Amino acid sequence: MNQSLKTVLLFALVAGLILFTGFYQSWNTALVILNMGLVSAIMALGVNLQWGIAGLFNVGVMGFVALGGLAVVLTSVSPVPEAWAAGGPRALLALVVGTAVIAVSAMLWKRSRKGWLVALVLIAGFFLYRWVRDDAVNAIEAVNPAGTGFLGGLGLPVVLAWPMGGLLAAGAAWVIGKTALGLRSDYLAIATLGISEIIIAIMKNEEWLSRGVKNVNGLPRPVPYETDLQADPAFVEQAAGLGLDPATASTIYVKLGYSLMFAAVLVVLLVLAQLALKSPWGRMMRAIRDNEVSARAMGKDVTYRHLQVFVLGSAICGIAGAMMTTLDGQLTPTTYQPLRYTFLIWVMVIVGGSGNNLGAVLGGMLIWFFWVQVEPLGQSLMSLLTAGMADGSWLKAHLLDSVQHMRLLTMGVILLLVLRFSPRGLLPER
Repeated sequence: MNQSLKTVLLFALVAGLILFTGFYQSWNTALVILNMGLVSAIMALGVNLQWGIAGLFNVGVMGFVALGGLAVVLTSVSPVPEAWAAGGPRALLALVVGTAVIAVSAMLWKRSRKGWLVALVLIAGFFLYRWVRDDAVNAIEAVNPAGTGFLGGLGLPVVLAWPMGGLLAAGAAWVIGKTALGLRSDYLAIATLGISEIIIAIMKNEEWLSRGVKNVNGLPRPVPYETDLQADPAFVEQAAGLGLDPATASTIYVKLGYSLMFAAVLVVLLVLAQLALKSPWGRMMRAIRDNEVSARAMGKDVTYRHLQVFVLGSAICGIAGAMMTTLDGQLTPTTYQPLRYTFLIWVMVIVGGSGNNLGAVLGGMLIWFFWVQVEPLGQSLMSLLTAGMADGSWLKAHLLDSVQHMRLLTMGVILLLVLRFSPRGLLPER
C-alpha cells in the first residue's frame, strides 16, 4: 500500500475511534482521550527526535516531563509574600552557592586533576550550602503549611509556562548531556533513568519549591471555568439551543478549548520537526545514527550533535509536561511514574514508527486510546465471558479481578504484534 494512503487511513482510524467513543459513550470521555492523546503525541515526538533520528536511548523522559509540570507552578502561581519575606532571598542565595560550588569543582578538576582538592571544595561547599539553605527553607515551609508553605511563582499567564517548561527541561538536558552523552547507549539509558528519579525525588522533598507531596492545586487555566460559563445567561441559552444542559455544555466547551490549543502546539512542533528532518542537519543526524564511526571520520562533532538533539527532544517533552499539568490543574509529583512517562511513550514511538515524525504522532494517539479504553472494555468482555458461571466461583472471581491487568497485557500484545508483522512500526521511516 502507498505510504501516503496508509498514513491517511491510519489517522482516519484514530479519528474514527475517538468519534465512536463520543457517539456511544460520551463526548466528554472522547475529548479527555483526545486531549491527553495530543499531549502524549508531543511527548512521543520529542522521544522520536532523540531515538528515531539520532539514536539516543533516553529513558529519563519522566524527569523532563516533571520539570515541565514544575515550570507551570514557577511561572503561573502567584508569589506568596509572607514566604518570600520569611526566607525567599536566602533560599535563592543557597541555589547560587550550590551552583557556584559545582562550577568551581568542575573547573578545578579540569585544570588540576587533583581529586583531594576537588573533594575538599565539595565538602566545604556542601556545609556552606546547608548553612545558607536550612534556616531559610524551614522558615518558608512554616508559613501556612496547609495552604502554601512554598514561595509560589511569578504570577504570569499560564500559557507562558509551556515554553518555560521547554526551557527548564532543555537546561536540565544540557547539564545531563554534558556529563552523560559520552557513555555507551546502555549506560546512557541507566544514567538518564537515574537522573530522572533524582529530579522526581527533589520535587517530592523540596516543599519550599513545589510543595512536595502536598501538591499544588488550583493552578491557573487558559480557558474559562465551567461554573463561570454556567452562570452566563448567553451561554446557557446557546446550550439550550443545541439541546444540551449547561453542565454538559460547559465541560465540552472547556475540553474543546484545550483540544484546539493542544492541536495548534502539536502542528507547530510537527512542522518544525519535519523541516528539521528534511534539512541538511536532519540528514547529518541520521548519518551519525547509522554509522557514528564514519561520521567522526568525516569531521563531524558527534558528541556536540548528540547534545543538540538531546536538548531539543527534552525541551519538547518539557513543553508536553507543562501542557499536561495545565490540563490537570494541579502538580502532583507522586504521579510521575516510569510506567506512564517512559515505558508507554517508548511503546508509542515503536508502534508508530521510529524515525517517522507522523508515526510518533500516530503512535501517541493510538496507544493512549487503548491505554484508556482497554480496562472498561475488558471489564465488559470479562463480565460477558463469566456470565454463565456460578456466583461465588473462584474462577469467576479470579477472571473479574484480573481485569485491572488488561492494560499491561494489551500493551504487550500490541507491541509484540507490531514487532512481528511490522518491525519498523505502522508508519516506517522513509
